[in-house]
Amino acid sequence: MACARFLTLKIQISGKFRAFSALMSPPSTAVFYDHHGPPDTVTKIIKLPPVEIKANDVCVKMLAAPINPSDINRIQGVYPVRPQPPAVGGYEGAGLVHSVGSAIRDLSPGDLVMMSPPSPGTWQTHVVKDKRFWHKLDKDTPAEYAATVTINPLTALRMIEDIVDLKSGDAIVQNGATSMVGQCVIQLAKLRGIHTINILRDRPGSDEAKEKLKKLGADEVYTESQLDVKNVKSLLGNVPEPALGFNCVGGNAASLVLKFLRQGGTMVTYGGMAKKPVTVSTSAFVFKELTLTGFYVQNWLSLDRNEELREMLDYLLGLIREGKLKYDMELAPFSEFHTALDKTLGKLGSQPKQIIKF
Repeated sequence: MACARFLTLKIQISGKFRAFSALMSPPSTAVFYDHHGPPDTVTKIIKLPPVEIKANDVCVKMLAAPINPSDINRIQGVYPVRPQPPAVGGYEGAGLVHSVGSAIRDLSPGDLVMMSPPSPGTWQTHVVKDKRFWHKLDKDTPAEYAATVTINPLTALRMIEDIVDLKSGDAIVQNGATSMVGQCVIQLAKLRGIHTINILRDRPGSDEAKEKLKKLGADEVYTESQLDVKNVKSLLGNVPEPALGFNCVGGNAASLVLKFLRQGGTMVTYGGMAKKPVTVSTSAFVFKELTLTGFYVQNWLSLDRNEELREMLDYLLGLIREGKLKYDMELAPFSEFHTALDKTLGKLGSQPKQIIKF
């Protein structure tokens, strides 16, 4: 581990010069953008100078940080919560404490920490932020999971817990089932005795994707073309009609979720990957009495709710350490950042979540 640096400053006080030492971070290598635009053209890797580590600051040597769709949208300038450029990319991440400010007593060099709540600027080798943003973790926690647990797994947990009062034996239907949220929904639902009906896009490899989801605990998995039938509920067998549906795609995939819902069911939209609107028939509202709502995980991610947030993250990370929660990821060396970015942008076909390893 590199040593922290001290910078000696000479300041004139009452006509005399006095020397003060400031604790400094190492220089950082970062993914930087100075204006909004397409991420593959506006981002570049640069060297940043050392940063002063103030009394309540913690300097963390990053180990892992994901490339999320919301990170892409921030760089494009279209996400509601975003830093103003010039800025360093990234929002989630985990690493090892490198050095701490003079007022820090409960964190030490070598401690494993995650950014909690998430905060801009994690796509760099060293991050300096106030202690309030760092959450100490069990050393047995895999860094790539610590770096990714906040946005997607937390979305799955809160949608299952908050929207409808589900009981063991109930069912959920979702599209985008191979996404990180989708994989977490399947496993968290199974732990609660809740069935899942899962919808996939028609694409090469869908049979392998079905098997993978079944191994995670999915009850039923269908491609969209398999659901081109008059009554989709005839396919359910012993699985009850779902009370709750999750939509992250939009368009026809959202309509399929609605078709499965039972009388008085609820569909939650938390994304729109197809960039197509959700269309609902009048009869769905009038005769089936369906409810449509949305979910935005950012509402949980503030310092005001940090204690509650960290309790939920510790619960999820506990499941991960016990082998009860897992999801697909691909680890990419920081030196190959732009290849990982291209995969996230869909230039290289369907890919798992890209995680930068520093």
